Amino acid sequence: MLGWWQELAGLVLPVDCAGCGAARVLLCGGCRSALSGAGARRVRPSPRPAGLPVVHACAAYEGAVREVLLAHKERGALALAGVLGEALAAAVRAGGGGAGEPGEVALVPVPSARRQVRARGHDPARRIALAASARLRGAGVAARVAPVLRLRRAVADQAGLGARQRRENLAGALEACRDAAGLTAGAGRIVLVDDLMTTGATLVEAARALRAAGIGPVAGAAVVAVSADSFHRIRSATRTEQKSCE
Repeated sequence: MLGWWQELAGLVLPVDCAGCGAARVLLCGGCRSALSGAGARRVRPSPRPAGLPVVHACAAYEGAVREVLLAHKERGALALAGVLGEALAAAVRAGGGGAGEPGEVALVPVPSARRQVRARGHDPARRIALAASARLRGAGVAARVAPVLRLRRAVADQAGLGARQRRENLAGALEACRDAAGLTAGAGRIVLVDDLMTTGATLVEAARALRAAGIGPVAGAAVVAVSADSFHRIRSATRTEQKSCE
């Protein structure tokens, strides 16, 4: 009920841009452009944790992108799921999940803890994944959401934890649900999806849980945003390599 009222309010009541605060617009043109997916690329955190699948992201987690993600996740701006889903779909396509690929793309969202879902009134990653799958289908890509992961034990809040602490906090925390094989049956590609990647610990644990259940292989992962240094690192390395070849 909370989520329903929040979504209705976002459509009816005057709002300011979630990214920059521009008056009376849910998302201005400039902030929407930052999430267009035009710059979607492969990313990796440093250090890169063992077991991390290849990850593609739409944008760096800074400025307007950060504000939009927080507005959707923490402040109940549910109407932003559409543009965030478009961004996630761009990241999926950047990883090879485009039209013409054999089989269906199964998007497996990283689950939120039940207490967080209750507090927020929604599951952000799952909502964005649903929007992304709709955008992919609209672009001719066979796609569906397969919510097969769940938390098997409580975990501490990740905020403020370092890379090693996050890995320890999440180790063994996820598992596949009983009907995971049926929900992913027939998929040509299984792609883990989330709204944000920082150290990569969550995606590592998600990939491990799928392997443990005999689900996969995981073709890769896609996120809306990643820390700025991770987003720009590969592009900078590529430019350096190109200059050295010249």
